[in-house]
Amino acid sequence: MPKSLHVKKGDLVQVIAGKDKGAKGRVIATVPREDRVVVEGVNMIKKHAKETHQGPRGAKTGGVQTMEGPIHVSNVKKLKDEKPADKKADEKTADEKTGEDS
Repeated sequence: MPKSLHVKKGDLVQVIAGKDKGAKGRVIATVPREDRVVVEGVNMIKKHAKETHQGPRGAKTGGVQTMEGPIHVSNVKKLKDEKPADKKADEKTADEKTGEDS
């Protein structure tokens, strides 16, 4: 049975512990198996990539890339969102304005 986390992709969260304490950002990805989430702009890590000549279009450039690393879900707090990322709510209000049924 899969675990459920208190946050999901797209939620606005604040980091409450660790080196990025106080930072706010959106959840980019969740890893329920490891109880971890990836938050935009938090826990930035450097990853070294080797240049490869494989792939659909040929070469992939190598070098050092900066990206977000996962943090434990217990170190984030869900915040109230001013703009909900819920598409269904937007569709419902649009129908109410026009007065049409879908």
